[in-house]
Amino acid sequence: MTPAVPVATSYGVAAGVCFSYSGSMDTLLNKKCVPCEGGVPPMTPEQSHQYLAQATGWTLDNSNKKISKELRLKNFRSAMALVNTIADLAEREGHHPDIHLSYATLRLELWTHSIGGLSENDFIMAAKINHLLAI
Repeated sequence: MTPAVPVATSYGVAAGVCFSYSGSMDTLLNKKCVPCEGGVPPMTPEQSHQYLAQATGWTLDNSNKKISKELRLKNFRSAMALVNTIADLAEREGHHPDIHLSYATLRLELWTHSIGGLSENDFIMAAKINHLLAI
């Protein structure tokens, strides 16, 4: 079992919470994305790196504003099927990745647009997308 990594305390906004830190990140799959309308700072590089440790295969960009993952699938049809599966997950979670498709190559980017950077929601989605890929 991966040891729990301590994280910062919660930040809140009137319309929702972008960060719902609970003291550890061992339950990202069990968490639900929460609405974020801004008003809180994006994650610091240190926070992003702590969460990235639980987002296997995802890459943090140099500006600490986005995480991304590139997938190569068998063909266009299988890539589109995965896009649709991810779209269903995004609708359930209320947090949507940027999806770039080029034949059988899929690039996913996650970031919280309303705060111009990363929030816990991005890593929750990354964990859930990884779970879909493992099924």
